Amino acid sequence: MKAGRTTAWVLTVGGTLGLLAALALTIERFKLLEDASYVPSCSLNPVLSCGSVMTTDQAALFGFPNPIIGIVAFTVVVVTGILTLARIELPHWFWLGLSLGTLLGEVFVHWLIVQSLYEIGALCPYCMVVWAVTMPIFVVSLSQLVDRDHAGAVPSLLIEWRWTILAVWYAVVIVLIGIRFSDYWATLL
Repeated sequence: MKAGRTTAWVLTVGGTLGLLAALALTIERFKLLEDASYVPSCSLNPVLSCGSVMTTDQAALFGFPNPIIGIVAFTVVVVTGILTLARIELPHWFWLGLSLGTLLGEVFVHWLIVQSLYEIGALCPYCMVVWAVTMPIFVVSLSQLVDRDHAGAVPSLLIEWRWTILAVWYAVVIVLIGIRFSDYWATLL
């Protein structure tokens, strides 16, 4: 199934940004493991604080730092993006696998969003980059599964409105962040 140029660029750019954020988080985590007094570069204030997030149980859900999963997953996304930029046609099973992988990534990312907002009470800027790029990567990989010529009304409508849905999705997360930390944001004014 041939991917469009938009899909290729979203995968390449989104995957690269996600990979860089995962690498930065991993490096920061190793520095923190080496020196408990280390203050990560992404710890900017009480709300935007990687250090507060990195030291929680949620940051190593499977017994190792979560960004290691990101390094592997985003590498697959970058390679897929490069292959699609080179106009290499990937089989349907590949897009199905990528879509299932990104769906699992979305579930994990949204669990982490809830944990950051309501359990940890801090936001990690690098993590938010991962949140931001995972959403369009999921949307474009899922879009590749739909045969537009033979799709039913609902899948066609979802594909047609995917960018609007994505914008609303971003807006919901931003509003949740705004509401959750509204007391802190008010102190900045």
